[in-house]
Amino acid sequence: MASSYDDLRAWKQAMDLALAIYRNTRGFPKEELYGLTAQLRRAAVSVPSNIAEGKGRSSDKDFVLFLHHARGSLLELQTQLAIPTDLHYLTMPQAAQLLEQAEILAKTLNALINALKNPMAA
Repeated sequence: MASSYDDLRAWKQAMDLALAIYRNTRGFPKEELYGLTAQLRRAAVSVPSNIAEGKGRSSDKDFVLFLHHARGSLLELQTQLAIPTDLHYLTMPQAAQLLEQAEILAKTLNALINALKNPMAA
């Protein structure tokens, strides 16, 4: 197990996704700055933040709880990506790339959660 949150593959993938969300929302209409843009960015930033906070906790049980929060934020983000896609703020290829990154991250998070819950199986 990584000694620091920034050594975790899940955290690195989450940071990459958060940065991709920021890059892809730059061109959203200005009237969305405090609406959809902010909501997508908030959800995206929540994922690596929860991973980092959980890693800093004193027990694996606490870490797993924060990983569940990260997974919830990721699901929120995946859901929210449908809106800018339908409004044509994102192209289909942009949305597909972001959703693919999110799916890979979801698998990494699930594997980490399972490894922490069942250390003998890891």
